[in-house]
Amino acid sequence: MSIRLRRVLAVTAVVTLGLGAASCGSAKQSSSGGSSGGASGGASGSAAVGAVRIGLLLPETKTTRYEQFDRPLIEAKIKELAPQAQIDYYNANQDATTQQTQVDTALTKGDKVLILDAVDSKSIQSSVQKAHDAGVKVLAYDRLAQGPVDAYVSFDNHKVGELQGKALVDAVGDKANAGSIIMINGSPTDPNAADFKAGAHSAIDGKLKIGKEYDTPQWDPNQANQEAAAAITAIGASNVVGVYSANDGMAAGIATALKAAGLSVPLTGQDAQLDAIQRILAGTQTMTIYKPFKPETDIAAQMAVALAAGKTLDSTLAPTTVTNGSGNKVPANLITPIVVTKDNVKDTVVKDGLYTVDQICTPDYAAACKSAGLQ
Repeated sequence: MSIRLRRVLAVTAVVTLGLGAASCGSAKQSSSGGSSGGASGGASGSAAVGAVRIGLLLPETKTTRYEQFDRPLIEAKIKELAPQAQIDYYNANQDATTQQTQVDTALTKGDKVLILDAVDSKSIQSSVQKAHDAGVKVLAYDRLAQGPVDAYVSFDNHKVGELQGKALVDAVGDKANAGSIIMINGSPTDPNAADFKAGAHSAIDGKLKIGKEYDTPQWDPNQANQEAAAAITAIGASNVVGVYSANDGMAAGIATALKAAGLSVPLTGQDAQLDAIQRILAGTQTMTIYKPFKPETDIAAQMAVALAAGKTLDSTLAPTTVTNGSGNKVPANLITPIVVTKDNVKDTVVKDGLYTVDQICTPDYAAACKSAGLQ
């Protein structure tokens, strides 16, 4: 186990479950059995679970969080709550058809609960319906799938976009009338991307002029780089006053395009990736959204174990409801996101143990770290 993972697994949740209301045949698959560990009762229902099979279906690997944080944290919490549970893991590598096949495989294996982070919220609906018809519970994780979903845990995604948009407006400041911004949104097949986009527009519209706007298939950093370069050419480099990027992966590509054009303008992000934290310290990215992984993964594991035990989710685990794209009302827990800037890196991702100072402050960023008080 890596030092990073040990640190992350040791982190105390930065929000409690009670705060939830305020508030990416398989490409990769594995099966792991339970290990010894304490089981908790109450809402988790772990004592009644036994050797149930739980499927964990994640969407992709381009975004570093899924393999580094989401998977190990969910698996560890499930094993803590239900030591005999079997976990079948799948990663769709951003292929919606592959994920549909993975759901079929999970049902064939006898998985009784699916923790599903959908590649495409619409196309997965038939698979969700198939699971429902087979008596299998579906927990939508991070992205709200369509169909008869039984529970949902994520962050307040509209709020994420709103915080990004507000940060961009503040960073552009009095240059707002001197030019236009570029908006590079997430994948049109990701329901979260639509929420981020709507939230960002709620903060930006009427305050900043949008010169070019794109929806970026598969959150592709290379595509984002090309979109940014094309927009800079179309608008004129001297007229670009800022860039909205829906996540950090795309921000990396956009930052490269800005550098090539000789531009230093505000740039947003999301997911608190290590390279994004470094860019923030170096001044080539303005902010990111930190979505603490452990609260989300802990809630997902508790919901999954409770559903496996046949329990109804109580108001602690599911304090609210949401309506998905197919009109189904879904019990939900939405966690509040956190804005990270140069001023609070130490008090957020470092304090929570997401990254160590040594991981962030490599030689290339030593001076920036010293300036920010990290070294």
